Amino acid sequence: MRASLAGCRMSVGALLNGLLVSVVAALLWKYAKLSEHAATLEEELHLTRRSQELSEARIDYHAALLALQEHGTRMVCTGKMHTDRICRFDYLCYSSEAEEFVFFYSNSSVMLPNLGPRRFQPALLDLSSVEDHNTQYFNFLELPAGALKFMPKPVFVPDVTLILNRFNPDNLMHVFHDDLLPAFYTMKQYLDLDDEARLVFMEGWGEGPYFDLYRLLSSKQPLLKEQLKNFGKLMCFTKSYVGLSKMTTWYQYGFVQPQGPKANILVSGNEVRQFAKIMMEKMNITGPEEAAKEGEGTEEEKEKETREDYIVVFSRSTTRLILNEAELIMALAQEFQMRVFTVSLEEQSFASIVQVISGASMLFSMHGAQLVTSLFLPRGAAVVELFPYAVNPEQYSPYKTLASLPGMDLQYVSWRNTMEENTVTHPDRPWDQGGIVHLEKEEQERIQASKDVPRHLCCRNPEWLFRIYQDTLVDIPSLLEVLKEGLKTRPNLKKSKAASTVHPGRVREPQCQTSVQATNEAKLTVSWQIPWNLKFLKVREVKYEVWIQEQGENTYMPYILPQQNYTFSENIKPFTTYLVWVRCIFNKNLLGPFADVLMCRT
Repeated sequence: MRASLAGCRMSVGALLNGLLVSVVAALLWKYAKLSEHAATLEEELHLTRRSQELSEARIDYHAALLALQEHGTRMVCTGKMHTDRICRFDYLCYSSEAEEFVFFYSNSSVMLPNLGPRRFQPALLDLSSVEDHNTQYFNFLELPAGALKFMPKPVFVPDVTLILNRFNPDNLMHVFHDDLLPAFYTMKQYLDLDDEARLVFMEGWGEGPYFDLYRLLSSKQPLLKEQLKNFGKLMCFTKSYVGLSKMTTWYQYGFVQPQGPKANILVSGNEVRQFAKIMMEKMNITGPEEAAKEGEGTEEEKEKETREDYIVVFSRSTTRLILNEAELIMALAQEFQMRVFTVSLEEQSFASIVQVISGASMLFSMHGAQLVTSLFLPRGAAVVELFPYAVNPEQYSPYKTLASLPGMDLQYVSWRNTMEENTVTHPDRPWDQGGIVHLEKEEQERIQASKDVPRHLCCRNPEWLFRIYQDTLVDIPSLLEVLKEGLKTRPNLKKSKAASTVHPGRVREPQCQTSVQATNEAKLTVSWQIPWNLKFLKVREVKYEVWIQEQGENTYMPYILPQQNYTFSENIKPFTTYLVWVRCIFNKNLLGPFADVLMCRT
């Protein structure tokens, strides 16, 4: 009996000990879980702070992490080829350790277009507006969303971002043509890329001398690739756009064929001038009135109209010098009876230079990146580009192309030094400043004897560099003669107005009537009503273009007519069907769309 009672007491003791151990274990487990949860919350709070160091935008870190884990990355793109593609991503991530963008897959991920291996032929898209350049290609690597468990916790960027490459932020032409203009209009293309969007530059350059110009595009500080690693090993952009529109570019730099205007220019001076106006406003620069209505305007506007015309000469202090700059300034002042101002990128702020250029009648400069500032010139102004000895202006025409865009309304003149004795070369300089001493002696002699740089590809042609970095003594009589011949009119900003670029609409109610005169003679009469928008426009000249094509043939007969109906008899055959198209033309070159084709049976 005692043995059984002792056994019972031992069982109760063991039970109590077991319960105590279980309770302690449960408490310890709960404490561990609470500690783990607290540590997780503390880590999420820390990462939230890191995210919000980037932006004032608030972010729910736990919700963002859960969205990435459950839904993964999502991508939808526009454009059929990598050269015209821009992609929008939700939760595109970047590993600063691997220096790779990461697409996290889940069952909810979207990837349109889903190209498979074609995504690498050669890339998903171009990060720069410079088309199809292998240093600008963008792609990402792929991981399952489950891999996030084994990776550093991401830092989320709550801002809408535009991810791109600057092409060459040290060169003002590239800054405007390849970066600022394309980024400005890419941001106009998408509503959420507004003034609060963040620009992220992934090419690896430092800030460069013109970084303040990039800051004008957004109220947020742009981020450089080098800075991303400061925020964490894995950064995830909650919403981003990758790539740039190429529609605003007008020039190609000679990577595949010698440099020159793009084959298909899609931008006009109107878009360039709108961009220039906004940039001036952001720099707190007020430009002159360009097209005030005659007889109207405030006293202030009228005072602007009567301002003094003046000439601006770009002065260079290190390379490509105008050796007789003072003499040139005096000659221009005397010839045009205008004041002449000099500006220098090395000595003045960019905003102060734009302020001067925005009211100038003429801009003179040696060939160089500073001439892209001609996009700030008022309508009616003249751009005069000077070229060193042996450099053909027709082969290097980015600024001529800019000045010639429809709607820029600028005059352009180039002058070329044809006197070898008026040039100073620098063969002993580094190769990238025109030096040639690193070349074989025979090649040096050939380059020095050459009188014309042949067409060439970008970017290290030694003959081109040798000649373009020459200093020049400008032959003033020949320059003034070129100006007299090249300027259609004396620059007069007061009378300059924006040229009309309104295109006609479709002609209305096109009709055809036919009659057979004999077995081998017939007539075809075509008539139409004027385009609807014509009655609201003041147009100097209106004509109509008619195309007539015999059905089954590959060729057509075009006619330009001043009236709204016409009877055709020449080459019109009986018992034949003709296809007829009609459209309107304003002021010789503003074409309207064709009306629907007419089927006319004689």
